[in-house]
Amino acid sequence: MENDIEKIDTLIKETLNTEEAKFYDELEEQNLFEKLGQVHKGKMGWLVRIMTVLTFLTFLLFVYCAVQFFNSQGTSEHIAWLAGGFSSMLMISMLKLYIWMQMDKNDILRELKRLELQVSGIAHKLDK
Repeated sequence: MENDIEKIDTLIKETLNTEEAKFYDELEEQNLFEKLGQVHKGKMGWLVRIMTVLTFLTFLLFVYCAVQFFNSQGTSEHIAWLAGGFSSMLMISMLKLYIWMQMDKNDILRELKRLELQVSGIAHKLDK
């Protein structure tokens, strides 16, 4: 399977000119840190940066709730601090989910661009 993919990649690169080949190389698979960097640099990067700061602050709130939970004496205090900790963890989960969905969206767009480039290369080759 891996050899088939490499063969397809070499066939595609042979049909492309140098500018298109350079663009095709930029569409390679990214690691996790590159994906996170791409999300922070995109059109909605300002929102993701705000969400990252908000996630950090919410985590600090969770730590505060956990400390207060273990320092409290009454059952009603335990329930209140537990609810605060649970709510903050829920908020962190939702913020992280949004960021992961943006990373997935960028992956899908990159694959669509690769497919578009392949179709363009095949159409160009058929025209000759």
